[in-house]
Amino acid sequence: MKAVLCTHFGPPEALTLAEVAPPSPGAGDAVVRVKAVALNFFDTLIISGKYQHKPPFPFSPGAEFAGTVESVGSAVADIKPGERVIGYSGWGAAREIVAISAERLVKIPDQLDFERAAGLTVTYGTTLYALRERAALKPGESLVVLGASGGTGLATVELGKIMGARVIACASSDEKLAFVRARGADEIVNYEREDLRGALRRLGGQRGIDVVYDPVGGRYAEPALRSLGWLGRYLVIGFAAGEIPKIPLNLALLKSCDIRGVSWGTWTQREPQAQRKLMADIVNWCAQGKLSAHVQEAYPLAQVAAALNMLATRKAMGKIVLRI
Repeated sequence: MKAVLCTHFGPPEALTLAEVAPPSPGAGDAVVRVKAVALNFFDTLIISGKYQHKPPFPFSPGAEFAGTVESVGSAVADIKPGERVIGYSGWGAAREIVAISAERLVKIPDQLDFERAAGLTVTYGTTLYALRERAALKPGESLVVLGASGGTGLATVELGKIMGARVIACASSDEKLAFVRARGADEIVNYEREDLRGALRRLGGQRGIDVVYDPVGGRYAEPALRSLGWLGRYLVIGFAAGEIPKIPLNLALLKSCDIRGVSWGTWTQREPQAQRKLMADIVNWCAQGKLSAHVQEAYPLAQVAAALNMLATRKAMGKIVLRI
């Protein structure tokens, strides 16, 4: 079978497409014929050695996928060959066939196509965990979304609206903001052209902002945190800007606001059944048309470098997918 391999840390162009032996399932595993792999910004970090997890060489990028079950191990009872599923593997999905713990798979209905389904797990899973479990977002609260046009940002805009929030989408261009406005954002802020702190002070009013969702970090983190009102919650998602910000802790003290980490990947390992229930909600909403699961572009497996460079240069609006 074909697999994208990272044999040493480097840029996307250093990846190779190779023939490798197909996997066999363990007792609790399922073997899945992969139809689509969704890529994420952290895939660019994993292959360059800049991510907190460093898989042993050679490994494949790709943390989430959709496909059809080919076989299952002897201890698997709730997943059957022929079923359509999505899964989260952390890495290793950019290949034609994967073997994975059946606990990490979620069934999908026939009306949900593989390319859209492939991108549901990381972005929507992270976001629903963040908003529901970590922020306890309530209807009527204000939700600021940084990097709102990316895969995770778009998921936050859509899920925030489902949960009844007033969504303030922030991005770096008018094109990106028009994209998220069309998908439900109530307010928009171009933080390359407008002072972020001033804009959020205006939009938050006397109450201030209730929740900030930040997958960007860098220079936007502190002004976003300063915009929080009393008992506000600042969600640390990631650092797409490349810089981990240093936050003055007196800001949290003055407003009794919280800085809350969102380690969704670790939560899925600690609470696999809770994760499956969370993903069942997401799959149902997507099948009902409440979530777009927007795919900007699907690339063939051999063009993985071009696909990853779309993420590295922050040009993606929605998901970037590899079509197997």
